[in-house]
Amino acid sequence: MHIEEHRPFDSPSPHLAAKRRQGIFFVSAAVAAVSFAIMVQMGLNENFLANPPSLGGLGIDGFQKGLVEAIRETCGITALVILAVLAGMTERIIGFLSIAVFAVGLGAYYGVYHYFWVVILSVIWSQGLHVWMPLPNSMMLSLAEPGRTGYRLGQLQAVGSIASGAALVVCWILCVVHVPLRPIYVVAGLVALVGAFACLAIPRDIKTPGPRFVFHRKYSLYYMLCFLEGSRKQIFLAFAGFLLVKKYDTPLKDMILLMAAVQVICWLVSPPIGRLIDRIGERWVLMFYSGCMIIFFIGYAFIPNRSVLWGLFVVDNVLFSLGMALTTYVHKIAPPSEHTPTLSMGVAMNHVAAVLVPLAGAFLWKYVGFRAAFLAGSAIAAVGLLVASKLPRHQRVQTAG
Repeated sequence: MHIEEHRPFDSPSPHLAAKRRQGIFFVSAAVAAVSFAIMVQMGLNENFLANPPSLGGLGIDGFQKGLVEAIRETCGITALVILAVLAGMTERIIGFLSIAVFAVGLGAYYGVYHYFWVVILSVIWSQGLHVWMPLPNSMMLSLAEPGRTGYRLGQLQAVGSIASGAALVVCWILCVVHVPLRPIYVVAGLVALVGAFACLAIPRDIKTPGPRFVFHRKYSLYYMLCFLEGSRKQIFLAFAGFLLVKKYDTPLKDMILLMAAVQVICWLVSPPIGRLIDRIGERWVLMFYSGCMIIFFIGYAFIPNRSVLWGLFVVDNVLFSLGMALTTYVHKIAPPSEHTPTLSMGVAMNHVAAVLVPLAGAFLWKYVGFRAAFLAGSAIAAVGLLVASKLPRHQRVQTAG
């Protein structure tokens, strides 16, 4: 027997409907600010790290790039512990604190001139970001109308894409007028602080009751999918853009334009993708996603044409939107009281892979060649296709009993 759990925003009361709109607006505002700031980091990062000091960069190699990514991604695991410790707080307060840490660490890139400080500051801003990562999805699950979770998550991604696109436009303009890279990081940190304060305006009703820590066998398929998603995503994040810059000499302005194209497309397709997930379920979406990744990683390994690789880079980025199916899957398998801790465990599983894979990829790049790193990604995607095929074709939303 299922007993529907009362959710504070499901009442038809006009007052609660207004609070729902307020919550969606300020969660979206916080997501927009963080998306703007992190896209500044992503837009500048490859060139900032790979370019020589004479061009304002640090001149690191592929092994150092993989190493810093591996160290930074340990924050996805420690975020699980931090969220467990802070479980007594409301999501709005945790969001404020985590985004503020993210903002300070990112803005401090202004003073980085040595690889050691890249590692230290990357850990600081990454820890804030990873504590924040499960919170907007969890809050949106609480705010979404019944049967519209995928659509609302798609809207949230679309908002993030708009903000990310705006960040890339700003970066491109500043690069055209030859503004140094370091002050742009300060701008990103200030925008992120605006997002931190937006969290304080989110209704107090959003607080997930329940356990601080959830690890259930019944969620094992979700954990495995998160681990594989983290593996293939990190191959892309650590090495795809770096390949375009290091091997194919893609200039900063072109990298920014490529990433801007990604955000425009994501803004257009994220809500329809969310509706598609609501309609056909997670199984087919995640199988399609994994199948595409197999092909794309082979393309990075063997296609020597820079223009074709640019196209792969754009489409590959856009397909990350399909990953929202993992969040809607949690909505179906876990009761509302376990949404935040389950999503947090998913982030931790994702980042176990995110620690190991960039490090393994760095060794493959250095001792075998760049192709080996991407072929490893293709193999991981093949396993992901197999695991996604095990998802049920249809599943009811889990309620508390």
